[in-house]
Amino acid sequence: MSDAAVVLLAPDRCYAAGAVHDGWAVRLEGGRISAVGPRAALVASASGAPEREEIVPLPGRLLLPGGVNAHNHSFQSLLRGFGDDLDFMGWRDRVLYPFSRRLDARGIEIGAAFAFGEMLRHGITTVVDFFYIQGGGNANAEAAIRAAKRVGIRLVLARAFYDWTGAPPEYRETVAEATARCRELMARHAGDPTVTVQPAPHSLHAASPEMIRAAAALAAEVRSPFHIHVAEYRAERDQVEARHGVTPVRYLDQLGVLGPSLIGVHCVWLDGGEVELMAERGARVAYCPSSNMILGDGVTRLREMRALGVPVALGTDGGCTNNRLSIFEEMRMAALLQKVTHLDGTAFGAEEAFRLGTAGGGEVLGLPVGEIVPGQLGDLVALDLGHPSLHPPNALMKNVVYALSPQAITDTWVHGRRVVRDGRLVSLDEMELLGEVRALTRDWRA
Repeated sequence: MSDAAVVLLAPDRCYAAGAVHDGWAVRLEGGRISAVGPRAALVASASGAPEREEIVPLPGRLLLPGGVNAHNHSFQSLLRGFGDDLDFMGWRDRVLYPFSRRLDARGIEIGAAFAFGEMLRHGITTVVDFFYIQGGGNANAEAAIRAAKRVGIRLVLARAFYDWTGAPPEYRETVAEATARCRELMARHAGDPTVTVQPAPHSLHAASPEMIRAAAALAAEVRSPFHIHVAEYRAERDQVEARHGVTPVRYLDQLGVLGPSLIGVHCVWLDGGEVELMAERGARVAYCPSSNMILGDGVTRLREMRALGVPVALGTDGGCTNNRLSIFEEMRMAALLQKVTHLDGTAFGAEEAFRLGTAGGGEVLGLPVGEIVPGQLGDLVALDLGHPSLHPPNALMKNVVYALSPQAITDTWVHGRRVVRDGRLVSLDEMELLGEVRALTRDWRA
């Protein structure tokens, strides 16, 4: 934030309460939004002594709620370019497994800072980092958390529970180890206003039934969601059916873990009955359209999920299975994929896609983010209304979803603190960070 106790952001236009308003302002106080409304009224109602409130003019700007990235693996941004044009198994076995083993805590911190910085500049203010290079403890996870604090992004650290013996040893733990270490990490960061730790059994192929139940039990104990990859690619669905005689979502239901706490990541290869079952149980979804396209995995049944009331958020997934960490890009892709899949240009609208990348993320994660209303956390993004990608301004929010260039994103606030100013990160030297990334990966290219 600034030295002032209260900041009043005064853009030309503000998207709040489902509409774009001219001349509205947003008051940030204690990391939260304390008031929203016409600028003149907010200035007149300034709390306390006038010198406590700093008015920040934002001429020519549109103020939006910050984007919520509901699924990412931050270290994977270091692998960008290595796994392109491969299918899921080729990417996993030839890129992810061998290169991730080269990363120590310092490398993980560099990769996370690199990913988080890109996200902030692309309008993402909250990210779920689904983290599984545990290395026998929590030191690596703490490195990702340090990177988030250093860069200034709001972090949900989804700490993986992973025991499949086919994976690198750095990923694997026993049920008791994963449970104890996740509980320890939660307790350590319980009072942090910008870091949340949630359990994350990796998937039905990489976490045993015991591991999945343990993660779900811990989530229930602390009243937290838990994250799990579900039916990302066809072979995974086939494998679950061959082993257990039922499809993935039905198997999760048999395990007793399918409910409002479950955030299913991807959920591509589901049948209609599984979508209905998720709706009945109140389960949630983190959908990653670009990653699913790059790996050739398929298209999630998004329209059906939303019609049945399944809460859905959007994610970018890792930087080496997407290559661009932009939630605005995911909004666009989510809408376009539904249109082409259903052969219907009306299948999914821009406004709904925008909601999935903002308020939908808050709903799925159980966090007060993604909307500009009093009481929400002070996570905001400013766009340059003069940028060509927002012209002509006949349907501004449709332009934001279908046409926005990342160059139009000028400023970002997280927890009331300005972390991107005029398109540049405030908290670190980006050229120095890129130098660290190049030095770390130089030998990999050989």
